[in-house]
Amino acid sequence: MDRLWAPWRMEYIKKQHSDECIFCKAIETKDKGFILYQEKLAFVIMNTYPYNSGHIMVAPTRHTGDIQDLLDDEMLSLFRLVKMSIVVLKDTMEPDAFNVGSNLGKIAGAGVEDHIHIHIVPRWSGDTNFMPIVSDMKVVSQSLDQTYRILKEGFSRLKN
Repeated sequence: MDRLWAPWRMEYIKKQHSDECIFCKAIETKDKGFILYQEKLAFVIMNTYPYNSGHIMVAPTRHTGDIQDLLDDEMLSLFRLVKMSIVVLKDTMEPDAFNVGSNLGKIAGAGVEDHIHIHIVPRWSGDTNFMPIVSDMKVVSQSLDQTYRILKEGFSRLKN
């Protein structure tokens, strides 16, 4: 059996899990968790289970799981923040490319199907190496806290 040493996962394993929407909860908490940037209709948040360092998500503030329910202003805000996020990621992390997309519905792979969100995953030449092939394991090379600090600073520079 292969083992991956990840002691930080114990906090997740031990905590009480609820059916509460992670996006709505992040907006409502005082410390804002890993929210990087927020407007009235949409916000940018870190993915706490990233595919790559810098994996972030953009979501509408309003809770909806149906893309057809989005108002024009919400769609504009979402995609303005997608664009802004790519600018920040390019400036702070210098990726070679991006995967940008949304999984609509459980069968399509949505981990949170009741709140629309768009994934932005920075990609670098060589970021897919032997680990996923040989060990069926992905290595994320930077801590969430470190990535958060870098990206938060990047978003703050855009606001000024």
